Amino acid sequence: MSIFNNRRLTNEVFKLDIERMRRGWYSDKYFINIANTLAKLAASNYRFQGQTSRLAGLNLDASKLRTGDVWVEMQVFTRRKPMAVVAGVDKALSMLRHCTGYFDEDGSFVETWQHLEVEAVQDGDIVRYNGDVMQVQPVMKIRGRYRDIAILETPILGALTRGSRIATNVYNTLVAARGKPVLFFPARFDAHEVQAADGYAYDIAVKRFNMDYGGHVASFVSTDAQGDWWG
Repeated sequence: MSIFNNRRLTNEVFKLDIERMRRGWYSDKYFINIANTLAKLAASNYRFQGQTSRLAGLNLDASKLRTGDVWVEMQVFTRRKPMAVVAGVDKALSMLRHCTGYFDEDGSFVETWQHLEVEAVQDGDIVRYNGDVMQVQPVMKIRGRYRDIAILETPILGALTRGSRIATNVYNTLVAARGKPVLFFPARFDAHEVQAADGYAYDIAVKRFNMDYGGHVASFVSTDAQGDWWG
């Protein structure tokens, strides 16, 4: 959903490789190892047996914590100064919708997305960062059972990072061009698979520039694929 039309993009647009994404094909291996470890701890009914100074004075009995089923809050934020134009949120949400869960003993995938609590900005929003890691503006907050979402961190960050980087670069270029049209012509320098997502990020940047500067710049792409998500 962008701030410009409030219309959510779905997997009919993204065409995610859901089956392989659920199995961690696109995930860093250590996330897969973490998810597998937590699943085994849950199956054995393991309870937390460690010690931590963080619990001192909180009057909490951590021995009742089922480590394998622990819930977390993941926060996704940018560390690009001074700001970033956000793009890729809908794709990240689609990953959560279709790939959150686990495989049961029969090898069937059990969806658990309905148990998540998610907060997110919209594509086209601007988030700022001043260099202080204690003062960040989260793009997404994801609360849920960690072993159900751990392997999605890699593709979620990838979608947000690339989309936001392109949108921010285009936005800055438009500012420097002082409202002159900027043709999006990168197709010959990258793999064809990224054209649709990149073209969408470009269009988000154009719309954000027009909103901020009262401009009427049109979006000009060089391939049909670059306009697939918005044209």
